Amino acid sequence: MKRDTICVQGGYQPKNGEPRQVPIIQSTTFKYDTSEDMGKLFDLEASGYFYTRLQNPTNDYVAAKICQLEGGTAAMLTSSGQAANFYSVFNIANCGDHVIASAEIYGGTYNLFAVTMKKMGIEFTFVSPDATREELDKAFRPNTKAVFGETIANPALSVLDIELFASVAHAHGVPLIIDNTFATPVNCRPIEWGADIVTHSTTKYLDGHGAAVGGCIVDSGKFDWKKHAEKFPGLCTPDDSYHGITYVEKFGLAGAFITKATAQLMRDFGSVQSPQNAFLLNLGLESLHVRMKKHCENGQKVAEFLQSHPKVGWVRYCGLEGDKYHELAKKYLPDGSCGVVSFGVKGGRKAAETFMKNLKIAAIATHVADARTCCLHPASATHRQMTDEELVAAGITPDLVRFSCGLEDAQDLIADIDNALKAVK
Repeated sequence: MKRDTICVQGGYQPKNGEPRQVPIIQSTTFKYDTSEDMGKLFDLEASGYFYTRLQNPTNDYVAAKICQLEGGTAAMLTSSGQAANFYSVFNIANCGDHVIASAEIYGGTYNLFAVTMKKMGIEFTFVSPDATREELDKAFRPNTKAVFGETIANPALSVLDIELFASVAHAHGVPLIIDNTFATPVNCRPIEWGADIVTHSTTKYLDGHGAAVGGCIVDSGKFDWKKHAEKFPGLCTPDDSYHGITYVEKFGLAGAFITKATAQLMRDFGSVQSPQNAFLLNLGLESLHVRMKKHCENGQKVAEFLQSHPKVGWVRYCGLEGDKYHELAKKYLPDGSCGVVSFGVKGGRKAAETFMKNLKIAAIATHVADARTCCLHPASATHRQMTDEELVAAGITPDLVRFSCGLEDAQDLIADIDNALKAVK
């Protein structure tokens, strides 16, 4: 099936007389006839379900659709995008290990890496998304276990050179993890450019309606864990908590990563997406290919308007001619990037706050990538825990406004922006 058809029909194929829509299996537990039958599940000798904290059929149907869209071999849903990013790294990096990450990533992810996971003994080195091969090489250490970046950074909107980052990561024997939330698999499939693991905050465009928090991890099945077995003992040596199973031997490259993340991390942390949320997510996925075209169309029109406005100091949107990332966008995002535009209001923080107070259609919200237009001042919201130096490194300035174009009429959005800018003195 091609991409648009996968959006509508992927992941779940009902048999004769079964529900046409993905069923909501709203149950915590599953009944078996014998203890032996259930024991096979606990030993990972049989596939099936026994407790929704680990897996649920509704979730797996929807994860399978996202897996198809990304071109992966296995996938799992999580309770949020934060959980997805945490699991994707913690599945292979533990206390005493090191990870390289792009500095221009979502503020919540930055805090997760730089503060919380640091307390767990995992050290992160943050590099510029524009780093050269030589600069990336210098960031590696003997205990480096992964490289992490975002296809389109939130809210800096830098476009990562996925192919370059993948090439350097592979030269050092580690996987590249890419958060593909803003681009979605409709506009970019990072696995095709060398990424090994893809994550999503499904709360954003994949759901698209601000209805259900969630996350997803997709494995490409291409990274050869066995070739670098000394770096990844969790995948390549026996797991005592499952009677000595070695994941890469039991489940192969196509299934080892996601099976371990489910059997170990989801078992112990329980950050599972609710079946109801997975159902709502699937409804969003069915129109993803249609919605992304409109989001990108609105984003382009708004960016062009802002670029010519006298009260706007700068605009970042990779669809604009002359944008720093326009050439990379033509390579990785030829059909459009997203509906999010970042810009600076002349006059700094105070001017940006005045602008936002006078918006009528665009809602001030921490959300982004929604059917309804929303707006945020990151320096005083999502990134407020960061120092000025950290803000600059993350591509955030005090005047930055993140404007997420929804599915409304573009001229209405432009009129709303123009009216709000008139209030800025």
